[in-house]
Amino acid sequence: MNIEDKNGATVLHRTQVQAPRRSWRTWLIGRPLPTADAPHQTIGKLLGLAIFASDALSSTAYATQEIMIILAAAGAAALGYTFPISIAIVILMVVVTISYEQTIYNYPGGGGAYIVSRDNLGSKAAMVAGAALLTDYVLTVAVSISSGVAQISSAFPDLFPWRVQIGVAMVLLVMLINLRGVKESGTAFAIPSYFFVIMMFITIGVGLFRYFTGTLGTVVNPPEMHSFGEAAMIGPFLILHAFSGGTAAMTGIEAISNGITAFKEPRSRNAGITLLWMIAILGSMFLSISFLVGPIGAVPSEQETVISQLARTVFSDANFLYLLVIAGTSVILFLAANTAFAGFPRLSAILATDGFLPRQLAFRGSRLVYSRGIVALAFLGAALIVIFQASVTRLIPLYAIGVFLSFTLSQTGMARRWWKVGHLRPGEEVREAGSVLRYDPRWRGKMILNGIGALLTLVVVFVFAITKFVDGAWVVILVIPALVLLFSRINAHYRRLAEQLSLEDYGAPPRIVRHRVLLPLGGVHRGTLRALSYARRLSDDITAVHVSIDPEETERLQEKWLDWGDGVRLVILESPYRTFLEPLLEYIDTIDATRQPNEVITIVVPEFVPRHFWANLLHTQTALTLRWALLFRRGIVITSVPYQVD
Repeated sequence: MNIEDKNGATVLHRTQVQAPRRSWRTWLIGRPLPTADAPHQTIGKLLGLAIFASDALSSTAYATQEIMIILAAAGAAALGYTFPISIAIVILMVVVTISYEQTIYNYPGGGGAYIVSRDNLGSKAAMVAGAALLTDYVLTVAVSISSGVAQISSAFPDLFPWRVQIGVAMVLLVMLINLRGVKESGTAFAIPSYFFVIMMFITIGVGLFRYFTGTLGTVVNPPEMHSFGEAAMIGPFLILHAFSGGTAAMTGIEAISNGITAFKEPRSRNAGITLLWMIAILGSMFLSISFLVGPIGAVPSEQETVISQLARTVFSDANFLYLLVIAGTSVILFLAANTAFAGFPRLSAILATDGFLPRQLAFRGSRLVYSRGIVALAFLGAALIVIFQASVTRLIPLYAIGVFLSFTLSQTGMARRWWKVGHLRPGEEVREAGSVLRYDPRWRGKMILNGIGALLTLVVVFVFAITKFVDGAWVVILVIPALVLLFSRINAHYRRLAEQLSLEDYGAPPRIVRHRVLLPLGGVHRGTLRALSYARRLSDDITAVHVSIDPEETERLQEKWLDWGDGVRLVILESPYRTFLEPLLEYIDTIDATRQPNEVITIVVPEFVPRHFWANLLHTQTALTLRWALLFRRGIVITSVPYQVD
C-alpha cells in the first residue's frame, strides 16, 4: 500500500490480492489473467501465421472457383482465361504486400489502413477505412464459414440441408476459442492451419508431377457447370468481372498490419516476416490451383467445389488422401474466420479509443482479449450466414469492396506520408499520432509505388461496384456510408460529453443547499423504516407518498404509518384508473415545478433484495421503474435502499 500526499489529499494505492472466484465462465473460457501477463500473451511468427494468415490462405479454396463461375457465362472455352487472370491478381497482390510491409514498419502500433488514413488523409478518410475494414471482417466470417460448410457438403451431400445450422455452430465455436485468449487460440489453430498447407502442397506437387509426366487425367463425372449471371461474350467487361471475383484471394492481407501488437518484440520485424511468409504461400498455392484446373477440366459448381474436383482427380479417386484434403480445406475455411476474430476486436478497440465506437469495445476482458468485440463479430457473422443461407456465391459480391477500399486508402495514405517525408530535412523528425516521420532518400520511389498500388486497387473497387452492384454489392455501398455516419454521431456525442464534463473554467462546484425527499410507499414494513431512517440523514423535509389503488389497503397503510412514520407527512395519491406510475410522476412534476435553485429532489425507494435472483420476478421493481422514468430529468436523484430478505 503506497500513500502519497498531493495538494493536501491522501492517495492510497491498493492492489487486489485475491484472484476472482471460479464460475461457469472460468470453466468455459479459462481463469482470468492479470494485466501483468499481457507481454506473455504475445505470439511469435509461427503462431502469427496460423492466426492472421488463415483468411488469406483459405481464399485459395474458392478464389479460383469464383473466377471460373464468372467466365462460365461465356462457355467452357472461356475457362482458359483462369490462369492468366490469376497471374494478374498475384502481381497486384505483390504490390499491395509491399505497401503493407512498409505500413508494418512505419506504424508499429497496429491499426493498418485506419491509422495510415487518420494520420495522412484526415478523420473522414479514416472513418471510411475503418468502416470498410469492419465490414470486410464480418463478411470474412460469413464467407469463410460458408465455404467450409460447402467443402463438407461436397464430400457428404446429405449435410447440404443443414449447412446454415452447421455454419452458425462453427461461428460460435471459433468465438469461444478466441474468448480464451490470443495465445490459446493460436495454439488451437496452428496444427489445422499447417495441416492444410501441407495437404495442399502435396496435392499441388502430385498434380504438377502427373501433369508433366502426362499421367494427369480429367475430372470423372464432373458436376453440372454453374455460371454467374446470364450468357455473355468473352470481352474486357467479362475479364474484369472475373478478375474482380478472383481478387477474393487478396482478402486478409491487411490483417497482420492491423494486429501488429499481438506479436512478440521486435513486433514490426516479426509481423513483417510473417506477412512475407503468408504471401509466398498464398501466391504459389493460388497460381498452382488456377493452373491445374485447366488440364483436369474442372467446372465451377455449387454441388462440388473446384478443390474437391482437383483432389479426387489428382489422387485418382475419393480415397483417403482426398478426404484428408477436404478435411484440411474445410477446417482452414472454418479457421479463416479466426483472422477476423483477431483483427475486428483490435480495430474496434482503436476506433473506440478514438471515440468512433462505444468505449466498452476498448476494454480487455478477463483473458486479455477484447471480448465484447469478439462477441459482436460472432453475432453479425452468424446473422449473415442465416440471411444468405450459407451461400458463398451470394456472399462473395459483398465481400471484397470493403477490403479493396481499405487497400486504396492505405496506399494513398502511405503515398501522402512519403511526400511529407520527402519535405523534411535530413535528420529532422516529426511525431504524429501513430508514427514518427524521418527523412528517407528513397521517398520518391516509395511514393510512386504506393501511388500505382492505390490506382490499381481503386480500379478494382470500381469494377466491383459496377459488375457486382445488382448482385448484392449495393448493400456494402450503402453500409459503409451508414457506418461512417454512425461513427460521426458517436464521436460527436463523446465530444459534447467531454465538453460538458470538462473542469476547465468550471470554478467552484455548485453547493446543494437542501434536499427535498420523497419516499414512495407500497406498504409499511421493516424495509420502509430502513429507507425512512436513511432519508432522515439527508433532510428533515421528507414526504411519504402512497398511490391508492385499493381504498381498504390504503386505510390500513395510513393507520400503520401514523404508528410507525415518526411524524413524517403522508400524501395519498388517488388513482381511479388503478395505475401506479402515472400519478406518482404527476406528483413529482408538481414538486419539481416549485424546486428552488441549488435544491435537489431525492426519491428514496425501499427495495427488497431476495437471496435468489429468480425471486425478483415476484416483486414490482419500483426503484428500477422510477429510475428509467426519471433518468433524463435534471435535479432529480433516485436512491434505492436495499433490504435483504431470505
